[in-house]
Amino acid sequence: MMYPLVRELAAADAPHRVPVAVTCRVLGLARQPYYRWLASPVTDSELAEAHRANALFDAHRDDPEFGHRFLLDEARAAGESMAE
Repeated sequence: MMYPLVRELAAADAPHRVPVAVTCRVLGLARQPYYRWLASPVTDSELAEAHRANALFDAHRDDPEFGHRFLLDEARAAGESMAE
């Protein structure tokens, strides 16, 4: 996602501040979705879900012959509560 980059470039303390309109135009992004994202960035639950998904993806990549039950057991062993 490019929105964090837009926010970083438009920050007041950035070494070379680039306006949001210019950054969005160069990156081919619409400004309205950027401002919508800025109003409600990633929540803690979305971040936790992303970490879980990445951990499961990594476990599956390491041992692709194992299925969802093995991944569930691995997640529970790591202390993550997940539904079957």
